[in-house]
Amino acid sequence: MRIVFFGTPEFAVPTLTALLRSSHQILGVITQPDEPKGRGQRMSMPTVKKLALRENIQILQPESMKDSALLEALQQWQPDSCVVVAFGRILPRHILDIPRLGCVNLHGSLLPKYRGAAPIQWAICNGEVATGVTSMLMDQGMDTGPILLQRPVAIRPTERASELAHRLAGVGADVILETLDALEAGSITPQAQDSDHASLAPILKKTDGMIRWSDSAAKITNLVRGMDPWPGAYTYYGPEQWRLWDVETVINSPSSQSPGTVLDATRDSIKVATGDGIINIRELQPASRRRMPVHAYLSGHRVNSGSMLTNEPLPLAVNN
Repeated sequence: MRIVFFGTPEFAVPTLTALLRSSHQILGVITQPDEPKGRGQRMSMPTVKKLALRENIQILQPESMKDSALLEALQQWQPDSCVVVAFGRILPRHILDIPRLGCVNLHGSLLPKYRGAAPIQWAICNGEVATGVTSMLMDQGMDTGPILLQRPVAIRPTERASELAHRLAGVGADVILETLDALEAGSITPQAQDSDHASLAPILKKTDGMIRWSDSAAKITNLVRGMDPWPGAYTYYGPEQWRLWDVETVINSPSSQSPGTVLDATRDSIKVATGDGIINIRELQPASRRRMPVHAYLSGHRVNSGSMLTNEPLPLAVNN
């Protein structure tokens, strides 16, 4: 089949790699424009673009889906199908109608659950124990097109969103190849989604990572796992922001202390009361510093029992 690939971040790379190794012909790659990143704001290219350059594939980086050069290229290529993986924009009708077999999207959930930009992160934050990937024919909605194939995947108890995304990307590559083979053979029947069972996974904001200590220990632990790698789950110890990297729920350990109260600070962990239960902080990252185990932080900082972790910076007040 003649394929045009739409994709941008690391999640899309395994699928593009699998297509390149298959019998399908990749006519071109459409990806997002380069953008400034980091403290120096140096221009950085999408991960998919790096792979396309190594493979000498024609690349287009339109600023808009109305870009005339994009439309002209697609009309000239006349693809059998467009494969879309984490591209980052909704394709308009005039693009969806170009390939004779439609545009196939890979989504990181079992649709109709978790429609939207961050399905993997929200699944973990919500305490799901299973998710999966879905291939679907795209329409003009947000992940609302008819389902082609699905593959369930269990979520491991301590798995972070970044780790789960890596696994789902590999599973998704296989699902896309299977989907294309079935489309080419005419052996697959698209199934309409049941919107009554739909849920949303909106794009992440920095504030989504803010820890609310009135939440349960389990919910906070899931937030830390789900907000990796961005925006990160964070709290404040006095005026200093901490990003929490490794925490664990202390099972069946209720506390009479107010949520956010530091109960104890030992060499290996900082024990904190929540709205329901207690968590141990084992690894953290102070603002503008590297991530570190708790013992490394405590070697240069004092954290007293009775002090508070909060959701905004405050003058440090401790109980002596």
